[in-house]
Amino acid sequence: MASEVNGVDLRVSIGSLKLKNPVMTASGTFGYAREFEPYVNLHRLGAVVVKGISLEPRFGNPPPRIVETSCGMLNAIGLENVGVERFISEKMETLRQVNVPVFVNILGDTLDEYREIASRLAGVEGIAGIEVNISCPNVKKGGVAFGTDPEMAAVVTKAVKENSTVPIMVKLSPNVTDITVIARAVEDAGADAVSLINTLIGLAIDHRSRKPALANVIGGLSGPAIKPVALRMVYQVAQAVSLPVIGVGGIETTEDVLEFMLAGATAVQIGTANFVNPRASEEAVEGLAHYVATERLGSIREMIGGLVLP
Repeated sequence: MASEVNGVDLRVSIGSLKLKNPVMTASGTFGYAREFEPYVNLHRLGAVVVKGISLEPRFGNPPPRIVETSCGMLNAIGLENVGVERFISEKMETLRQVNVPVFVNILGDTLDEYREIASRLAGVEGIAGIEVNISCPNVKKGGVAFGTDPEMAAVVTKAVKENSTVPIMVKLSPNVTDITVIARAVEDAGADAVSLINTLIGLAIDHRSRKPALANVIGGLSGPAIKPVALRMVYQVAQAVSLPVIGVGGIETTEDVLEFMLAGATAVQIGTANFVNPRASEEAVEGLAHYVATERLGSIREMIGGLVLP
């Protein structure tokens, strides 16, 4: 699969899956992809990751559930989505027309829910991969997030892998003491790739009303503010596992993409930037093609893990 931009080689691989370039969209920031069709040439992206899908439809949290913060955004959407059955019958019908790999982000409150969603998605035409959100609370374990415990993270990964027919990418939470421990656990459990980071837990307060800015009180922090944290964690995880690492967190520009690749990322996901500039992902692809041509690189893959240490 050749790159469509200026004839340069932007191809990367995530397990057995070949991408035409390393720019993906991040779950929860790009809807079901077709919402961005008026603004972005979806066919030029490396892959799209749809918003998280649960077993049953979710209505999410009450508003206000998004607030702008310094250099970022705090959200407590509550994982609102149409549920797996409606996703398969309605959303996949249109997603199959998009000429790029589609990753389905899945989430659950119990191990059985993850297993059931993976089973229902197995064999559905047009699904290239599954991204597993393990930042969800395990309701049978007192609400502890799957992604904060290596054993639970491994169990979820194994369950999804055993019930899937496509590559599995596990999205790691940054709200842990050592993210490399979780990364190694999901690698041992059969993950084909890891994506990181998910949002950091944060709080915003309106001093005038003396109330939290979000109805849910706390939310997930994303945007440029978390980029240094994400870069550090991507670098650490890339040293700890042999899996492809997909960098996520504060990526807005071509330069950001290159930095994550130098830190060890095979590909990246652009998220919050989509709200500011709907063309951010496509512009990043164009920028990468220009960079590879200008620097006379054989391919963009030369950048992966190329950080020069002092």
